[in-house]
Amino acid sequence: MGWTFELELLLRLVLAAVVGYIIGLERELTGHQAGDRTFALTSLGAALFAVISIEAYRGGDPARIAAGVVTGLGFLGAGTILRRQEHEVRGLTTAAGIWTVGAIGLAIGSGLYIIGIVAGILTLVLLASESLLHIDQRIHAWRDRRNQKR
Repeated sequence: MGWTFELELLLRLVLAAVVGYIIGLERELTGHQAGDRTFALTSLGAALFAVISIEAYRGGDPARIAAGVVTGLGFLGAGTILRRQEHEVRGLTTAAGIWTVGAIGLAIGSGLYIIGIVAGILTLVLLASESLLHIDQRIHAWRDRRNQKR
């Protein structure tokens, strides 16, 4: 392995951490439980598992490591979900974000840069759309108006 190859592997880790951080920054700025560091570490860790499974265990099945990462991300995400009242569950979007950032880290760690970056942009757009467009508030207002008419 030459130094350019190792440099590319380091680039994968840095890129995964940066994409995770940017997505997590949106969560941090909007006051959600998991923020920039959680998302950056999740993406970095998933990328690291991808790099290790592909490069250190040549001839092995990297899909097994990816499956383990997905399972671990499920447990991490589950820790962010809270049930406050009978009909109020909080943290589902944060859990989904953690799960998605892990997948982005796996993609970038596997060398699928464009897929990882585009998925990161889509994730950021989806998470930020609520803050920018206030869709949730509009839906609640529409439901309230509809219920008042009945």
